[in-house]
Amino acid sequence: MPDSVAAGALNHAIFRVARLHRMLAGQLLRRVGLHPGQELVMMQLWDRGPQRQTDLVRLLGSDAATMTRTVRRLENAGFVRRFPCATDKRVTIIEPTAASNALRAEVERVWLDLEAGATEGMTPERQAEAVEVLRSIEENLVRATSQQT
Repeated sequence: MPDSVAAGALNHAIFRVARLHRMLAGQLLRRVGLHPGQELVMMQLWDRGPQRQTDLVRLLGSDAATMTRTVRRLENAGFVRRFPCATDKRVTIIEPTAASNALRAEVERVWLDLEAGATEGMTPERQAEAVEVLRSIEENLVRATSQQT
């Protein structure tokens, strides 16, 4: 680790892990025609059914511009369909297509492979501990973020 980041060793570790995790996710997701983050949108749609685009933003902690680009790319790939809400034409509803439903099992397999790659050699207890530590870090970062606004 560079001397300049020694005071923030945890920050450096999180950055490295997040970068490598996203890189592996990208490699695995390319096999099914998705990019990192798109699978999260699809998972929400598969599990919850058609959603307002604003709800996807909230559920995934995204921003409107990023979600718009993601949905547009998924629509161009044939994985989602956008249509105006029947009761409020200002609202856009996103729904999965039959083509995306056919991908569901493959995406779930990718997530299992990603998890296996990330936890190789770890006992189930160690994995549970890692999840708890990450959850605690996430809660702290959410709190710190909300204090900055």
